[in-house]
Amino acid sequence: MNDPKQLRKETQWTSQDVLFGIARLPETSTLFIGSSDFGVYAFDAAAESPERVAFSGDGHSSYVTGVARAGGQLVSGSYDGRLIWWDVESRTQVRSLDAHDRWIRRVIATPDGGRIVSIADDMQIKVWDAGDGKPVAEFSDHDPLTPHDYPSMLYAVAVSADGRWLASGDKTGHVVVWNAETFEKVAEVETPVMYTWDPKQRRHSIGGVRSLAFSPDGTRLAVGGIGTIGNIDHLGGPSRVEVFQWESGERLFELENEERKGLVEQIVWSPDGSWILCGGGDHKGFLKFYDMTTGDLIHQDGGDGHVHGFVLDEDWTTIFTACHQRIERWTIEAAASAEGSDAAAEMTGDTESN
Repeated sequence: MNDPKQLRKETQWTSQDVLFGIARLPETSTLFIGSSDFGVYAFDAAAESPERVAFSGDGHSSYVTGVARAGGQLVSGSYDGRLIWWDVESRTQVRSLDAHDRWIRRVIATPDGGRIVSIADDMQIKVWDAGDGKPVAEFSDHDPLTPHDYPSMLYAVAVSADGRWLASGDKTGHVVVWNAETFEKVAEVETPVMYTWDPKQRRHSIGGVRSLAFSPDGTRLAVGGIGTIGNIDHLGGPSRVEVFQWESGERLFELENEERKGLVEQIVWSPDGSWILCGGGDHKGFLKFYDMTTGDLIHQDGGDGHVHGFVLDEDWTTIFTACHQRIERWTIEAAASAEGSDAAAEMTGDTESN
């Protein structure tokens, strides 16, 4: 496993739009992105001079907030409430569904690629057959109103690696775990600190659960968002992650960081479950690694653009981020061996002589 402390930014490709969603074609550097310009694009980051290639079809009429790859298809969701299936090879539209009554916030595929899960501000979790687009299930345990009687939002959804469990999280910090086959509610946890209400300046609430991720063995659930916000106009609050043994409801960690503030938009566990990688930001972006044994911050770095999502390659050496006005490529290098470090020190005269 490569060393999170050896995170390095390699390059970036700038644009004028906001990139909300990102997926990747396995074993390649071909990325699929959803944009604030309503478009869905392919982008080959390995090309000498990469350029976006637009998917063709009627497309979306608002921000594309999520993309998920399932086999040879890509599924995108948008603020227009529609899900669109695209053929990855021909980059053409296959089908379009009026899926939700309000803004779609997230679209994911199950690990086996057989189903698509979408969530939206109608507070519904919907499951679809990835092959033919037919509805499989619709369910919810999320109140449409906040405690202050303003509309709530359903921001986050995740599926466990074995496909057994599904989790959803909303603006007020309410998180539910579901059986992914029967769609019955099996547990819930609360993260109320992630919800901030401003009763004076704006009479407005902000924050909420923005990301969820099950540990590789499915026993732990990481919940990402933001801590108490002092300036709601600039996401002026610490990044926040809470980690639970979700079956018992035990809270294992509460992790806040003021150095790089903002929303935690995505969380991914390392394959062995020893650490997590978080991406997000305020007006700037961040990548953060936390040790899941101690809760310690291992390393963090960032760029100019808020990170809305990211993908990793198969060997966990490359990270591609979808950001505000840019795509970034980062690498995680291997830790220097003790033998290599001693040799380097000897060459520079830093070792003690006998």
